[in-house]
Amino acid sequence: MWLSTREHHALGRLFALLAEAGDERELREQVGHALLDLLQADHFASFVWDDAKQRFGQGVWLAMDPANLARYDAWYQFRDPITLKLQARRQATVVSAVMPHAELARTEFFNDFLARDGLHWGINLHAFDGARALGDLRIWRGRHRREFEPHEQALLDLVEPAFVAALRRRQPGLRPAGLSAREAEVAAAVARGLTDKQIARELGLAPSSVRTYLNRLFEKTGERRRAGLARWAAARLAPDAQRAGAGSGPNSD
Repeated sequence: MWLSTREHHALGRLFALLAEAGDERELREQVGHALLDLLQADHFASFVWDDAKQRFGQGVWLAMDPANLARYDAWYQFRDPITLKLQARRQATVVSAVMPHAELARTEFFNDFLARDGLHWGINLHAFDGARALGDLRIWRGRHRREFEPHEQALLDLVEPAFVAALRRRQPGLRPAGLSAREAEVAAAVARGLTDKQIARELGLAPSSVRTYLNRLFEKTGERRRAGLARWAAARLAPDAQRAGAGSGPNSD
């Protein structure tokens, strides 16, 4: 994939940002600034899908009117003909791939919501951890600009793994989606500073099994070093899980 000098620099700044610690909501906003630079776009919004409530929430946005976003939260997201289709793609997708622009331009959603802030050409990326939605990236250009092209879709897809890993580290839970019960126990033990031998003794595992679980954890979390995995687990696993020991009994993979 060929990158311009500007794109090289913009991607470098973006990946450095994703590697930093910080609040999840603030991260999505900072990523928005970086993506507007990388993709030469005008408007940005990001939400998190709540599957239980069947709605998007926790919104952050750039170059959009808060009052207009309030209308989206209360009304227009339930009359949105494109976003759930974009979410189902699980990769960077231009809006016109799920609805031709001429058709979108005839909808209430476009005329009474998108056009109010000048949003015309769009591209989305929806990040998932297994079946759980972590957050999305909605990038838009104004009418005076051009449609997003395959090169820009590829740029956004390039960012996706690091974006997913960053959101995983920042969204705490007792047992992260995609981890088995035993993997969660091993991750919690790493967060407590235990060595491989100590983990094996505490959890009743062979040392070789501990290394297998650690390799799985590195692959699933996107971390490359033990210290990074320890920080990931400390931020993500509930305190009770971090204190859990051999008394929890054997668990299946």
